[in-house]
Amino acid sequence: MARYQATVQSHRPPAETFDYLATFSNAVNWDPGVLAGEQLDPGPVGPGTRFRLVVPFLGRRMPLTYQVTSYQPGHEVVLAATSGLLHATDKIVVTGNAGGSAVSYEAEVRLRGPLGALDPLLRPGFRAVADRAAGGLAQALSQDPGTGTTTSPGTPVPSGRTAPPRRDAP
Repeated sequence: MARYQATVQSHRPPAETFDYLATFSNAVNWDPGVLAGEQLDPGPVGPGTRFRLVVPFLGRRMPLTYQVTSYQPGHEVVLAATSGLLHATDKIVVTGNAGGSAVSYEAEVRLRGPLGALDPLLRPGFRAVADRAAGGLAQALSQDPGTGTTTSPGTPVPSGRTAPPRRDAP
């Protein structure tokens, strides 16, 4: 099993930061390891909301459907995805501070079945991917409020492109 934890600061208020990150399809805007992302269920994010992210894995494009498994509005969201090859869990916790908010991001990936024996080999590569994601997250959250973009349900956004800005986006 590969694990990663990072804490990133945001100049934005906690509620705004949380809403942006809980809409997990936004990962395409800050995680260079995400090739595309979309929210599969209409409406606001909450327990059970699903997101499809496409990530590179072993030289292929692998779609992962994440589902919100735990949701504390404005504070914590936990998402999980399972494929034939792996199980991934991401936990995002946002707390307020004097400068805006702090984001604690934890990610865990476990290879499934016989591939589980290769978990120790996954760790160094996962750490490198996670370091790039944490850097992208820090950069996205350091932007002036109002300059980021979010994606609406059903709107896939490939990496390197952003959806048209929404006025309610952070």
